[in-house]
Amino acid sequence: MKMTVDFEECLKDSPRFRAALEEVEGDVAELELKLDKLVKLCIAMIDTGKAFCAANKQFMNGIRDLAQYSSNDAVVETSLTKFSDSLQEMINFHTILFDQTQRSIKAQLQNFVKEDLRKFKDAKKQFEKVSEEKENALVKNAQVQRNKQHEVEEAANILTATRKCFRHIALDYVLQINVLQSKRRSEILKSMLSFMYAHLAFFHQGYDLFSELGPYMKDLGAQLDRLVVDAAKEKREMEQKHSTIQQKDFSSDDSKLEYNVDAANGIVMEGYLFKRASNAFKTWNRRWFSIQNNQLVYQKKFKDSPTVVVEDLRLCTVKHCEDIERRFCFEVVSPTKSCMLQADSEKLRQAWIKAVQTSIATAYREKGDESEKLDKKSSPSTGSLDSGNESKEKLLKGESALQRVQCIPGNTSCCDCGLADPRWASINLGITLCIECSGIHRSLGVHFSKVRSLTLDTWEPELLKLMCELGNDVINRVYEAKLEKMGIKKPQPGQRQEKEAYIRAKYVERKFVDKYSTLQSPSEQEKRIISKSCEDQRLSHARASVHTPEGERQESSVFLDSKHLNPGLQLYRASYEKNLPKMAEALAHGADVNWANSDENQATPLIQAVLGGSLVTCEFLLQNGANVNQRDVQGRGPLHHATVLGHTGQVCLFLKRGANQHATDEEGKDPLSIAVEAANADIVTLLRLARMNEEMRESEGLYGQPGDETYQDIFRDFSQMASNNPEKLNRFQQDSQKF
Repeated sequence: MKMTVDFEECLKDSPRFRAALEEVEGDVAELELKLDKLVKLCIAMIDTGKAFCAANKQFMNGIRDLAQYSSNDAVVETSLTKFSDSLQEMINFHTILFDQTQRSIKAQLQNFVKEDLRKFKDAKKQFEKVSEEKENALVKNAQVQRNKQHEVEEAANILTATRKCFRHIALDYVLQINVLQSKRRSEILKSMLSFMYAHLAFFHQGYDLFSELGPYMKDLGAQLDRLVVDAAKEKREMEQKHSTIQQKDFSSDDSKLEYNVDAANGIVMEGYLFKRASNAFKTWNRRWFSIQNNQLVYQKKFKDSPTVVVEDLRLCTVKHCEDIERRFCFEVVSPTKSCMLQADSEKLRQAWIKAVQTSIATAYREKGDESEKLDKKSSPSTGSLDSGNESKEKLLKGESALQRVQCIPGNTSCCDCGLADPRWASINLGITLCIECSGIHRSLGVHFSKVRSLTLDTWEPELLKLMCELGNDVINRVYEAKLEKMGIKKPQPGQRQEKEAYIRAKYVERKFVDKYSTLQSPSEQEKRIISKSCEDQRLSHARASVHTPEGERQESSVFLDSKHLNPGLQLYRASYEKNLPKMAEALAHGADVNWANSDENQATPLIQAVLGGSLVTCEFLLQNGANVNQRDVQGRGPLHHATVLGHTGQVCLFLKRGANQHATDEEGKDPLSIAVEAANADIVTLLRLARMNEEMRESEGLYGQPGDETYQDIFRDFSQMASNNPEKLNRFQQDSQKF
């Protein structure tokens, strides 16, 4: 090893030695500056690299989100997923590279600066101190007078000791200098070599990764060429269609004039109308109106929640208005209010009037089966007979309903995005929602979700009980069963587009429902067991008094495990067992709510719910589209069975839902004759009131004539009593037997 500073010169302390020291010290100072700068640049590079990886990861997540969004396009979804996986691998390689850079450059050189250069500086300080002490000793020794022997000896001793110390410290300093000069070469080269090997590995990994991806990219390029050709062809076709339409005559620019009562989306007719406000100024505002689900609603903007003008078209009539200054006006009149509307032309006015009249006629024919398929403000069908006098329901409105529903596990946060304190609910699913998710649910259509406000709408007792039987935790265990397995994260509050895609995938496509691996019908032996069990149950009901308490729970011990049942049979079973979570699970697995058991006289889940004696179970099935008039092979529908069993609350519920009380079974008996034979005064009263009200409607034309309010009050009282005090109905039935 070549010495930078000679040890012999060190002992002489010659000018050459001092010059060499000065040169070495300047070099070391400059080396320290260069290394400090390099370490700082390395730290900045690593930080920038980590930021790059973070941004790259976000970009990669964006690609994955786009892939999920493109789930209906297999080519796009597969390609984007493969590319995002490759980019994730590159991010991992980058991370490894930056970790190795930190170890090889930052840590190693920083350690050299802190340890070796610090030792050099400490040795330099000691050398400078002892050098100064030696110079002082030499000066003092030279200045002492000859005749002062004592001082001469003292100065000589100090000089001797100082020289010995100087030689020792100087030799150590020279050793430290020579070792440092040698070590810095190895430390610098070792760290840089390690850094370059890290880059070599990084580029080899990237090359191998994209070599594997190359054939797929080549095939995709060929597909892309074909897509470009197809896109150009489609563009030409659209331009041709655009040109054809542009040549048409639009001099009579009337909106859509036709209406369709059987439209798949439930919208009979829609378009712009002017609406006269009910304020003192009688201002006119242009709004987008639509007739859907037996309701007349309007919106100002597409994202606004629909405002209901008429909750049930069966309660209204429509007429021309020629006694006001404006042209093309017509009026929709209901028992509680009227609405003045203006079309843009006479053709449009006639079309709207015809559409309203046809919808009214259709609603009467259907007996209200679809009377409550909308919205934010409308009451569900269990409350469609209410006239607005809600004084008896105030305890179930507003905050009390909110507090009661939010007590259920999971209901204190939105079922879909987790936002705290949700104020909306889906009554057919039994979940709570934030306002943004409720808007998305409403856009799915009422056959998927029926949205109500927990603070603005009136809540009937049976609906509150339905909500309390289910809840977010129960429903999410069904509709999000495979969410974690699929590696999908729930959307966060404020992510509107992500929410829309997630909610549609969850409830419409049911992507996260854990479908049974084998959904098979039971064997013939199992069918006979179930058939015999259900027949025994019906026989026991028939033998029992019609005064059986409506809320009494009867459990079945012979039903088979649900994993052996198809969804329809599972729903059928669970309806009798009053097991709403199991019913919700069966519907999520595709069960037909009107499934008929061919081995049990074509009985439906709704009939089973009647036999089970649960009002809430019936409410749940009706909210999910059960047909209240579907009958078994004996010609008996839910209303017949509820009358036979003396379930007054269920009779009240079915009548409000438009059950056909004139239908007769195979013995020629309608529900009223059955109730009369059983001497059930409450049910006879309900059926006769409903029949009188129906006859009054037919004779006088408009629902809402005198006597109407009394009818509604009686039905409301029976509904409240059936939900909150069923024992009173049972007592009334027993009392009626004494007379």
